[in-house]
Amino acid sequence: MELALYDSQFGYYARAPRRSGRAGDFFTSVDVGPLFGDLLEIQLAEMCEILLSSPDGPALTTVDLVEAGAGNGRLSADILHAAHLRHRALYDRLALHLVEASDQARRDHQTTLGTVATRLSSSASDLPRSFEGVLIANELLDALPAHQVRMRREGLAEVYVDLVQRTGHGVRATVDDVQLTTREGPLSTQELVTYLARANVALRPGWCVEISLRAVDWIREAARRLRRGFLIIIDYGHDSHALYSSSRSNGTLAAYRGHRLTAWEASSDELGWLQEPGTRDITTHVDFTSVRAAAEAEGLVTLGFLDQTYFLLALAGAPAAAGFLETPAARRALKTLVMPGSLGSTHKVLILGKRVGRPPLCGCAGRQRVT
Repeated sequence: MELALYDSQFGYYARAPRRSGRAGDFFTSVDVGPLFGDLLEIQLAEMCEILLSSPDGPALTTVDLVEAGAGNGRLSADILHAAHLRHRALYDRLALHLVEASDQARRDHQTTLGTVATRLSSSASDLPRSFEGVLIANELLDALPAHQVRMRREGLAEVYVDLVQRTGHGVRATVDDVQLTTREGPLSTQELVTYLARANVALRPGWCVEISLRAVDWIREAARRLRRGFLIIIDYGHDSHALYSSSRSNGTLAAYRGHRLTAWEASSDELGWLQEPGTRDITTHVDFTSVRAAAEAEGLVTLGFLDQTYFLLALAGAPAAAGFLETPAARRALKTLVMPGSLGSTHKVLILGKRVGRPPLCGCAGRQRVT
């Protein structure tokens, strides 16, 4: 999964600066239009006001805005354009840091930002070593490489990807004469067992699930690098009780290409998600229970956990959003963003704080519900 997604030459994300949208392979909230960034800017502005006048630490003169998994920078561009229009004094204090693994996408940052590129402080493949402000990660954790494990009667086994030679070929087989397949073997790390125990998960024989140790490592590192401020994590996923359950006993591993889904099927001989590696997005659902627990163990406080529907509706009802929904296009965009069964309920919003107390946030002012 690491190679198929992030190899510098052949990886899915490395070979193109943009993968989403109608011409891409999947659809994100950013592809709906600038309204998603407009609404996020309202929450960002409130968080920045807290940081600029916080009694829990010295007032900041500059606020870092960090977007992790930024792609070509479209979301940050939408946020900055909204800040420039509505909160100019705040805009002038923002220092933007775009974090993106793809070299090609990073080369597009200046062009995508356009007139707001003056706020760009850094464009790199890793988080800033230390920052104070707001970190946004929209659909990042689901794209981090994950382990897949299966519970057998004799214990937990890990699923590996292997190469097999097609039948009828001699010893001098070419790359076209071999194919990818899967096999089971011993666990690559006992941390997989620890992970499930920590989440109080007991798998039944036959269940096959994914475990993202990388997501937990990422949130720990982000928490350590954040000196003071907020994290906004937006992704599709569930709490561990719902994720590791009979309803998802075949796991959530899936691949997208041309907006067509190829799901993991243990009984399939085709394993379409393994074909032509580097040409498909491979993804798994996020275990928010483990992500949240890892963040809190590093000193972060959970300020909100809710469906994207309720988060965005609360922001759309805030005084700063006056005039947002006057056009039919804006109302259609909001409907798409909050639609139950689609982006609205599949995507969860986890808001964390560090050294900011427990402020009531406008994005959490309405109904807080996770479906």
